[in-house]
Amino acid sequence: MDEVIEKAKEHFGKIVEKELERVERMKKAEDWVDYKTLKPMIIGIVGGDGIGPYITKEAQKILEYLLKEEKENGGVEFKIVEGLTIENRAKVMKAIPDDVLKEIKKCHVLLKGPCTTPKKGDPWPNIESANVYMRRALDLFANVRPVKVPAEGIDWIFFRENTEGAYILGSHGVNVTDDLAIDFKSITTQGSERIIRLAFDYAKKNNINKVTVVTKANVVKTTDGKFLSTAEKISKDYPNVKWDDWFIDIMTAKLIDPQRRKEFRVVVLPNLYGDIITDEAAQIQGGVGTAGSANIGKSYAMFEAIHGTAPRMVQEGRAKYADPTSIIRAAVMLLNHVGFNDYGKKLQKALDICTIYEKKIKCTGREDGATGAEIAEYIIETLKDPKLEEKWLGYQK
Repeated sequence: MDEVIEKAKEHFGKIVEKELERVERMKKAEDWVDYKTLKPMIIGIVGGDGIGPYITKEAQKILEYLLKEEKENGGVEFKIVEGLTIENRAKVMKAIPDDVLKEIKKCHVLLKGPCTTPKKGDPWPNIESANVYMRRALDLFANVRPVKVPAEGIDWIFFRENTEGAYILGSHGVNVTDDLAIDFKSITTQGSERIIRLAFDYAKKNNINKVTVVTKANVVKTTDGKFLSTAEKISKDYPNVKWDDWFIDIMTAKLIDPQRRKEFRVVVLPNLYGDIITDEAAQIQGGVGTAGSANIGKSYAMFEAIHGTAPRMVQEGRAKYADPTSIIRAAVMLLNHVGFNDYGKKLQKALDICTIYEKKIKCTGREDGATGAEIAEYIIETLKDPKLEEKWLGYQK
């Protein structure tokens, strides 16, 4: 028994050592990249697995239409990054193959399709999530997900910590014995501070007088307690922004409370809770296929759909009918993040018209609905409409 305990302690010691090294790297982090100084700014297109390449190419079409002039004058370059597939990853037994990561790092921002994360029973080896690894490798510490349902009075934006918590150590647990398995959760002062400050900054800049902090600090007292106490400390730097805190279990209930949910605006929370609650929020908006996601760091940023790879659609020959709406919403976030706000607003309005108001065509995932290419063409034609702004305003009345 002593030998078993010592082996587990050694395993834990190595984790602590790596986490302390990560803290030191965060302390030395560089300033935010200024996209205006980049020429060209390189937008990487990463297809991923399953329906990923199908929907990503439709979003790319729209971006290339909007950024045609910038592309022609050398201000923007599109770079296709191949190889982030489960087949390649399994072949080298890595979350992201080294050559693929090298190409990814040549880009400034990424538009990425979904990637397969193997689970027990899958035909693939149990390699780490490509998403989790990419967020850590590029230090994409903030996962930002907006959700809007105007008819329900819902206008939420979630700031999910992306590089620590239960997920960052999810593949580094230890089977102490056949009867005892232990996983680890790590939360740092630096990691908490930067995500919470980003949420408060967003609220301040956008004149939103409410930030909600979500934890389970009444039970998970050390790690979640650190996150909550950090929020209390940072809130003092934003005296004009009110804040409150909720526990994750009751928060999931209140998101489906028609009265209370209208009160939430900016929500900030640790990694695992953020993953769960943003999927719930996306379902309220119309399903995970309708939601985009931003992964923000100081040097890199990655924008993606939040749904999975839909392997059954591919197996049944229905991939071309996959709805690209989620990754097009991610493209809106990409445009806004790099400073093309006018394009971002225009695309958001076209999306609203096509998917919320007019809905002349829609994807069903089958032959009775539109293809992804038809949805992209519908959006591009709407973008070309000289009465786009007038039409959108008309729907707001």
